[in-house]
Amino acid sequence: MSFRTALCDLLGIEYPIVQSGMGAIAGPELVAEVCRAGGLGILAGLNVAPDDLRTMIRRVRELTDRPFGVNLWLHRDLRPPIDPAGIPEATLRGAQEMLNRFRGRLGIPTTTSRPVRGPDLVDATVQAVLEERPPVFSSALGWLDHGLSEECHRRGIKVMAMVSSVADARTAAAEGADVIVAQGGEAGGHRSIDGKPATAEATTVGTIALLPQVVDAVRLPVVAAGGIADGRGLVAALALGASGVLLGTRFVATRESMAPELYKKRVLESESDATTVTDVLSGLWARALANRFTREYAEAGAPVLPPLVQRSAANDVYIAALKQGDAEHYPMMAGQSVGLIRDLPGAGEVVQAIIREARAVLQALPERVRQS
Repeated sequence: MSFRTALCDLLGIEYPIVQSGMGAIAGPELVAEVCRAGGLGILAGLNVAPDDLRTMIRRVRELTDRPFGVNLWLHRDLRPPIDPAGIPEATLRGAQEMLNRFRGRLGIPTTTSRPVRGPDLVDATVQAVLEERPPVFSSALGWLDHGLSEECHRRGIKVMAMVSSVADARTAAAEGADVIVAQGGEAGGHRSIDGKPATAEATTVGTIALLPQVVDAVRLPVVAAGGIADGRGLVAALALGASGVLLGTRFVATRESMAPELYKKRVLESESDATTVTDVLSGLWARALANRFTREYAEAGAPVLPPLVQRSAANDVYIAALKQGDAEHYPMMAGQSVGLIRDLPGAGEVVQAIIREARAVLQALPERVRQS
């Protein structure tokens, strides 16, 4: 039973399974394992210096000769990064006071200082990707412009754009994307939108509702993302018109994932109701495993600093939590598929298991229909 789709033909992969380019999770070893198993591995390029990204791309090529991708954010608040000097004093004070509660609990110095401005990396890392010519450029959290798509196409690079609305899918298609990833509200990590809506509800259309609308709206291969972790999810996505699936949380809990052990352990232990959509971790809406940090910050109603400035301000808390093995104060992006994940296999084993499971589902489906 073949699972070859338009996505496979376009990207030169064996199976319609894509591994998400999760920041600080998806390194060369994870990417290469997915690729060797027949899927498409995507390297995380967020906040990676251009020379380091080149090294990572070349390392993937040392490990595999199969197609792979590189993911970058194109969010407007990274081009250039927001200057913390413009944050009102009251907002800064309220956020730092909240973070100081956590600092005190973890035994690290408190501070009221303004965070430093983040490095302006996007344009330089985009240029590094263009020069290194990976088979796929994966964009998220920002507008894909036509000029960038043309530059990719001139170099033989396919463009994959993640969106979370039908309107953004149409825009990405018009700007030259070759593949659209429809990110449902169940997905872990940041919502793939530009800017920041006033509420989380604006970013949480479920996969089963969003996916067929995107499929109907664009004449491109569409990949489903959100709530998918096994072969049943693959079959369901294909039935709704997708050409493939993108998985993030499932690949967090693999041997090759760069996630720390406390993060992997929490994924394996959690049910689907363990996640929350919050902006307190980074300043942007993201689905993550709820913990003491997310709950207490939200309950306090403390100010949240602007996109990614919040992450910079809280980074000392996260580093201390990691060093102390404290999962209650460490950010752990995860989707609602956590309730389906109970083992820690190799990434290649995940790809093979999903295909096995999908075949079994399809073989059993006629009998299930007759019984219904």
